[in-house]
Amino acid sequence: MSWVEPATVDQVGDPLTSATWTLTTFLRTNTASEGVTVTGLARADGGWDNTIAAATSVGMDAGQWYWQTRATDGTSTLTLGSGSFTVLASLAYQGTPTAFDGRSQAQQDLDAVQAAIRAIISKQTKYYMIGTRQYTALDLPALMQREAQLKAVVNREKVAEKIAAGLGNPQNMFVRFS
Repeated sequence: MSWVEPATVDQVGDPLTSATWTLTTFLRTNTASEGVTVTGLARADGGWDNTIAAATSVGMDAGQWYWQTRATDGTSTLTLGSGSFTVLASLAYQGTPTAFDGRSQAQQDLDAVQAAIRAIISKQTKYYMIGTRQYTALDLPALMQREAQLKAVVNREKVAEKIAAGLGNPQNMFVRFS
């Protein structure tokens, strides 16, 4: 993965270029000992070329990552930007592929709750286990409440996916009156 950071100016308008400033981007996630540091290489136009090697990115855990870009001239350090991005799980494999569940955690939880509700309602079992928790018919109202919460979360995820794919918000309705 590579990107270009253009030359910029500091808060008082002084130039920040690769001729006198070093640019470093720090990437971290919520896993111990997991992080990447990218040092920008000087460009002729004063900006920086930044690259994360394939050998480095393949080791990055899937999930939410956070970044912060800093520039330093040896005496001053300025934070130029920060944000977050999502690293997707790799679907590459060698030999026989193992199981892969691409559903979000909310979708997995919703499916588990709905399976518990179905099992309890159909009286297939006296109790149902989700993880380490045991549910019975007496817990049905709590399961139904959790189902409603998870449906809302999953719906928001689906809307966000459609918006990110450029399909617009499916909850918006436009009407034209003539």
